[in-house]
Amino acid sequence: MAPRIVILPGDGIGPEITAAARELLDRLGSFEFEEQAVGGASIDVYGTALTEAVLDACRRSDAVLLAAVGGPKWDALVAADPSAPRPEQGLLGLRKGLGLFANLRPVRPSPALLDASPLKRERIEGTDLLVVRELTGGIYFGDSGRDGDTAHDDCAYSVAEIERIARVAFRSARTKVTSVDKANVLETSRLWRETVTRLHDEEFPDVPLDHLLVDNAAMQLVSRPAAFDVIVTENLFGDILSDEAAMLTWSLGMLPSASLGDSGPGLFEPVHGSAPDIAHTGKANPLAMFGSVALMLRHGLG
Repeated sequence: MAPRIVILPGDGIGPEITAAARELLDRLGSFEFEEQAVGGASIDVYGTALTEAVLDACRRSDAVLLAAVGGPKWDALVAADPSAPRPEQGLLGLRKGLGLFANLRPVRPSPALLDASPLKRERIEGTDLLVVRELTGGIYFGDSGRDGDTAHDDCAYSVAEIERIARVAFRSARTKVTSVDKANVLETSRLWRETVTRLHDEEFPDVPLDHLLVDNAAMQLVSRPAAFDVIVTENLFGDILSDEAAMLTWSLGMLPSASLGDSGPGLFEPVHGSAPDIAHTGKANPLAMFGSVALMLRHGLG
């Protein structure tokens, strides 16, 4: 039976790069496709960025391939009415509804684009790394609020959350894992380091492990990026470091990503946005979408 892929073209250049991805998949094998609306395209028809019917279709699939969501049309609606639905809520709903907790972002500069990088060619040659970011915990999902002229955002992690993302990193490693934290200051980072170290010793003793403080990791990503293999870190640090690592390749628009859970389908998508300024002009580059297809074949349908 052919693998079942739900395709979510979304907004902007999404339909164009989706068409290119489908053509590629048709050349690679036999697949069953189901195309659904998400993001702004869904808001226009259903009044919500993600319907329950689409989420159910994704849950029944073997993999979900998403192009891009968002655009100035819906930004203007939100500016006029802050309670209006946002296209990005579709992506967040997919991550939550599919139980996705691990974001994988590979970074390998194309030889043809080495001179386009903001770093010197000799600095980035040989770079081939993977950032594994925890998606569901940390400060983004903690309590937050304001009291007069004071604001707070709370950060929390459990041992179970750290263990499951660390397992993804160790299983993805080819040469080593670098765990990134701020254990010299943050209690959550001290728990992170303790848990990753224990899990390594108990389950993955043959995979070399080192630890870096996040400020040092940020520095080394630009000073010696080829020294990294797999970087694993918590949500906030991963959000920042993965974008920093992306610039080694010259552009966020060139990178694919995968979001995975313990079971069920994964979500595969380019890192770039919907680029409405070049939609329908024939200028959209599908390279990141092709990379997302490759990640889907490896991690979702492999």
